[in-house]
Amino acid sequence: MSISGKNQVRNQASNVWFDLKIPFYDIILLVSYPDYFLLCNKIKHYMKKRLLIVCCALCSLMACNSKTDTGTTLSGLKKADFDTTVSGKKVALYELKNKNGVEVAITNYGGRIVSIWVPDRNGKFGDIMLAHSSIADYIADQGGNFGALIGRYGNRINQGRFILDGQEYQLPQNNYGHCLHGGDTGFHHRIWDATQPNAQTLVLSCVSPDGEAGFPGTLKTTVTYSLSDDNALQINYEAETDKPTIVNLTNHAYFNLSGDGKTTILDHQLTLNADYYTPVDSTFMTTGEIAPVEGTPMDFRTATAIGARIDNYDFEQLKNGHGYDHNYVLNTQGDISQVAAKVYDPKSGRTLEVYTNEPGIQFYAGNFLDGTVKGKHGIYYPLRSALCLETQHYPDSPNKADWPSVVVRPGEKYHSTCIYKFGAE
Repeated sequence: MSISGKNQVRNQASNVWFDLKIPFYDIILLVSYPDYFLLCNKIKHYMKKRLLIVCCALCSLMACNSKTDTGTTLSGLKKADFDTTVSGKKVALYELKNKNGVEVAITNYGGRIVSIWVPDRNGKFGDIMLAHSSIADYIADQGGNFGALIGRYGNRINQGRFILDGQEYQLPQNNYGHCLHGGDTGFHHRIWDATQPNAQTLVLSCVSPDGEAGFPGTLKTTVTYSLSDDNALQINYEAETDKPTIVNLTNHAYFNLSGDGKTTILDHQLTLNADYYTPVDSTFMTTGEIAPVEGTPMDFRTATAIGARIDNYDFEQLKNGHGYDHNYVLNTQGDISQVAAKVYDPKSGRTLEVYTNEPGIQFYAGNFLDGTVKGKHGIYYPLRSALCLETQHYPDSPNKADWPSVVVRPGEKYHSTCIYKFGAE
């Protein structure tokens, strides 16, 4: 090979070295080859080898991305932010998914529903739950009930006292002197044992010992969350006791059907299948009266914007509740096939229907959200940015002998069902 030919080969080899990062000692060997075509074949070999390395690297990268994706819910929650230990018990985030792409995320810390991922009328998905993004945030917000499983007794018991079989019991007085939601150490702060038998079911269980928070009897409770293929989240509550006790379980889900926690729910249209409600005094305690909704701002028997009358404080009940925070006496009489409540968001078209075997439902319009609580994605939730529809027995039923009983005795099984069904119009 001539000197000029060798120089040409050296230049080509040098370019290959820079482009493909071939080791320099291999380049020297290649240059010494007398046959130019052997050099070309060698270069082709390295090109193929390099391409194989690149492909392997790309595959590894894709695998890593896939692992990252499985660590995030469709609604954008990082599962690692829920994967921890609290009070010596494992906490995690569980996902329920159906064939329609709907996803419900639940943590066993307080049995809290953290997100509900559903489509609007145009098929665009959004998260309709106000909640926190991590267990650390839930722990920091000790007074918050976002999405929580409530017990042993949801809502209020007057002065935290009740008499059962002639014996008086004293419960925590954590709200205007009353016991609210079982006290500050209620079921909403418990670490529940969790099992997930399939992709659409989560089973939570716990044992509350006799005397916990003042309640009599060892109470064994099982709560099952099931997501159906018709986009309904069913919550089944079951409990058994070894002593006579009182039980009233519910869930404190905060809904904003728009999917935007920065907006209010005042334009949401609400229908309540209830002719009567239970009025409250200035401490939110039921007075014992069952009053008609007819002719009052409490009437939601036909679809009405939540904000239409909410600030009518000339009506004493709205003044006492700082808006709507009242138990409604359902007309359904335990018939779970009848719609107890319906919410419609005119902007997104999303709908929520509620079904239950319970005699009442608490309608709360987010009156105590004040913009100071930071929720998911760094959003500070403003006044009335969510609504709650808590299926239940009436507040203070243990002290109202003529109201539906909440007493559970040994050998009996407490059973309550709530269905939240999601759609779009």
